[in-house]
Amino acid sequence: MTSVITGDIIGSRQQKSNHWVEDLKKILSPFGKTPTEWEVYRGDEFQIEIKNPEDALLAAILVKAHLRTIKSDARMSIGFGDKTYTAEKISESNGVAFINSGELFETLKKQKVTLAMRTGDFAFDEKMNLMLQLALTFMDSWLVQSAEFVAVAIENPTLSQEELGQKLGINQAAVSRRQKRAQFDLVMNLDRYFRTQIKQLAP
Repeated sequence: MTSVITGDIIGSRQQKSNHWVEDLKKILSPFGKTPTEWEVYRGDEFQIEIKNPEDALLAAILVKAHLRTIKSDARMSIGFGDKTYTAEKISESNGVAFINSGELFETLKKQKVTLAMRTGDFAFDEKMNLMLQLALTFMDSWLVQSAEFVAVAIENPTLSQEELGQKLGINQAAVSRRQKRAQFDLVMNLDRYFRTQIKQLAP
């Protein structure tokens, strides 16, 4: 089983400059090689393959946090399943994970949600997407400082609050405030729960 994130930048046409395309490429570059493992295409759309499905939700949240630090955001769908065809470009690869991700992505605007997932297991999808919708009530409104904290904390999971503060240039009390404001503990609890559930689905 693999997982595929399909996304697009919200309101990209309204943004005056295109510097966010370069920003997006920077955000995606740690996910591997382009265009086989991730790709930006049609200007504002992107796709990422996360080979370990357990990491998929946190990867999407990390992309969201990075985008919110530059006052942007994305709509993203996460599809799970097999991969039956590997092309030179990820956007031309195929399999159930790609189909689930692509079909779900087409419905996001109508659903008015910025993040959803599809495994093909109806009960699992319904439960996880309801939890995601609840989490999005605060994730969609992360301000720059909160989003910056989330991105650094996800990328440095072993650091203490004090060490995170050094990276962010703030003291430990400020780190604690940002952590609370971003509801970061809840985000990590959601990720932990998702990991235990997706493990049970994996063949």
